[in-house]
Amino acid sequence: MSFARDLQIAALIIILTILFILIPPLNNSPIRTILGIAMVLFLPGYSLIAALFTRKNDLDGIERLALSFGLSIAVVPLIGLGLNFTPFGIRLVPLLISLSVFTLAMLMIAHYRRSKISGEERFKVSFSNLYSPIFSSKQGVDKILTIILIISILVSIITLIYVIVTPKQGEKFTEFYILGDNGTAQGYPTLMEAGKNSSVIVGITNHEYVLTNYTLDISLENVSINKMNVQLMHNSSWKKKIFITPKKTGNKLKLEFLLYKEDNFTAPYRDLHLWVNVSST
Repeated sequence: MSFARDLQIAALIIILTILFILIPPLNNSPIRTILGIAMVLFLPGYSLIAALFTRKNDLDGIERLALSFGLSIAVVPLIGLGLNFTPFGIRLVPLLISLSVFTLAMLMIAHYRRSKISGEERFKVSFSNLYSPIFSSKQGVDKILTIILIISILVSIITLIYVIVTPKQGEKFTEFYILGDNGTAQGYPTLMEAGKNSSVIVGITNHEYVLTNYTLDISLENVSINKMNVQLMHNSSWKKKIFITPKKTGNKLKLEFLLYKEDNFTAPYRDLHLWVNVSST
């Protein structure tokens, strides 16, 4: 006896999901996201409902749909919790295999149980089954509750799609650092001569989620000796060797690296400093 139509469709979705997740370049397609949502939020619960309630009078179509989403949300974390205590851990491939095995096992059970009942009693997917709670002779209160349930499901699906499509913004910040000539956090030029060049490496990385304009001002004892503008896209970096030519002499002079953002010079957005000794030539 062959699979029922809805069970065949579910099995096909599982196979397509595996292909679109594991095989390049299919795994770069937006279809992967659509299939992944169905695999995680619908199929596990639907297969469990199909195995438990095989007769068409057990549940209405909309009730099956709602319970499919609800049970999926309950089953998937439990499968993830079980994987957490195995050597495989909660990773993509083990989770995909576990969900596929669970769903296929439930579908096989549903197929076996459906084969034991008559065709008239057997549940089949159809639009009349899905919309029967609204257009049947139920009481007005039941119809209202059903409409509310449908709207809740639609809102949940739209919200989920929005969360997936909209990039999540983390903490906004800018990396700002100075390195010695060897590219490490040591070997800074603390001994300088007036009128002669010394150098450091200055780095900036933008994690502000927007195109950002920076102004780098290098000053010695509050006197600017070098200034430059840097524009960076989100997640882009700038690193450059900067030459410093001090004019003032003295010991324990404060060499400051001040970083301003978007022409706001009220106070530096980031600041670093070195204590240097500058001798005469």
